[in-house]
Amino acid sequence: MNILERTRIEKTALEHGWENILSSDEQAVLAGSARHHAQVSITRPSSDEWRVTFNKPLLTKEVARDYPLTDATTFSVSASDQLAGLLRRAAELASALPNQAAETFHARLQREMEKVKDTGTEVERLVKQRVGQDTFREALLDYWGGACAVTGIAIPEMLRASHAKPWSECESDEERLDVFNGFLLSANLDALFDCGLISFDTDGKLLVSSQISAQQRSLIGLADTLVLRWVATEHLSYLAWHRQFLFKAPHVPYTTQVSCT
Repeated sequence: MNILERTRIEKTALEHGWENILSSDEQAVLAGSARHHAQVSITRPSSDEWRVTFNKPLLTKEVARDYPLTDATTFSVSASDQLAGLLRRAAELASALPNQAAETFHARLQREMEKVKDTGTEVERLVKQRVGQDTFREALLDYWGGACAVTGIAIPEMLRASHAKPWSECESDEERLDVFNGFLLSANLDALFDCGLISFDTDGKLLVSSQISAQQRSLIGLADTLVLRWVATEHLSYLAWHRQFLFKAPHVPYTTQVSCT
């Protein structure tokens, strides 16, 4: 690559989530970010192609949902806007994937606690929960591209960060903040998921408790065709926990009292 080609690549990386140019020469541009530990290598083997690889296998797997791989580790795009889109999506995912959200949380919590004069246990618990919820929501917004995991609605004010395994049941901050332990859902779906009135099977298909009548299902818009936009392997254990311990399974009588926490 000549200097003009490298400059164009560097500019695209800088503008789309990869602000640290780690190296740049005739072979490749290597970039990273202060927001995460991922790195991207960009080459230009021909005048109409960019090839992109990442140093994190999980990131590669997730980016491949939106951009096809040319081999096991490499993406190829033929237009500058495609390169920009690929880098932007990869930066979003890199900022969300485990255990980046947990690292972000611990750094933020330390800064917040330094501002607090009363460091009692209850104050620390409240600060920890607030910072954790904010961090988890940001991670899910990044992972799901700012849109509901089921409907694709992209109105931030309508979206909620829903835990599959609740905060109080998790054994560690890493589990609480694992982006795969939750879904970005529109407010109505979030309320139902949190109560266990809906869940999802291993293929992402919506499961609805019989505590919701057919008429209510129609009014709420719980169509049989609703399904998660995708399900990663890493989601499955959390979904299994939700189905086992929270979901009011279809055989439960409709008259049973529902208790939401």
